[in-house]
Amino acid sequence: MPELVQISSPVEEGPFEPRIVAFFCNWCTYLAADLAGTSRLKYAPNIRVIRVMCSGRVDPQFILDALAKGADGVLIGGCHPGDCHYQEGNYKAYRRVVVLKRMLHDWGIEEDRFRLEWISAAEGDKVRTVVNDMVEKVRALGPLKLGVPQEEFAEEMA
Repeated sequence: MPELVQISSPVEEGPFEPRIVAFFCNWCTYLAADLAGTSRLKYAPNIRVIRVMCSGRVDPQFILDALAKGADGVLIGGCHPGDCHYQEGNYKAYRRVVVLKRMLHDWGIEEDRFRLEWISAAEGDKVRTVVNDMVEKVRALGPLKLGVPQEEFAEEMA
């Protein structure tokens, strides 16, 4: 996977707009997002989608990198349990998410900033609902303040 770059922060002139990184499964959630677009369903433009072959391939380090580099929230979208093209990938993702949520909670990061959703290729409307809901929840939380200067993260990640 290519290295995540710093998520640019627009000039803070208006109200806070969250930046959300979304890791979408190629076979289900990414196709649902495509369906939402071709069906002209409107959803918040605050997400940046990264297509992965399977939600089970989303390494916890990807989530931590996204948050460290300026994302206010992270969304993972995968196939419904039992429908994974790689048999057990979504179960693997679920196990990782449970552990990562516990870690993020221990670090003081709100639970609503990180989310896993099962969305099939035919559920374009669910993509809209989930994205809009997450954007509203993260907007209400405000910007993610990690408490460590970005310069330190840059040095550690180099």
